[in-house]
Amino acid sequence: MRQIFLLILMFVIGQWLVKALRRSDAQNAQRSGAPGGPAAGGSAGGRAAGNGAGTSAGAGAQARASKPLQLPEPMIRCVECGVHAPASDSIVVAGEPFCCTAHAQRRAARPTGRDAR
Repeated sequence: MRQIFLLILMFVIGQWLVKALRRSDAQNAQRSGAPGGPAAGGSAGGRAAGNGAGTSAGAGAQARASKPLQLPEPMIRCVECGVHAPASDSIVVAGEPFCCTAHAQRRAARPTGRDAR
């Protein structure tokens, strides 16, 4: 019984430590302006060893921070087939988005109004 209690206690402490480390990494990333994660700021072990890894990682973080953040491109749903395509690759005809010219032509050739009956 004592071993199970000790195992549960170790698990809870381990989870707490992981969350604390993630919070501190996120705070450090916000201060430096770089996206979060340990890869953005380099490793602390490299700087402590004095092998110069800290200086190159710091320069890389500054280069990444100077680039503007690129947002993902919006996706447009084709009216004809329902496939989602990037907005830059889609074709808009009469206010309706299509994934390719063939689908736009097929939709334009389809009879509308009274002719559709």
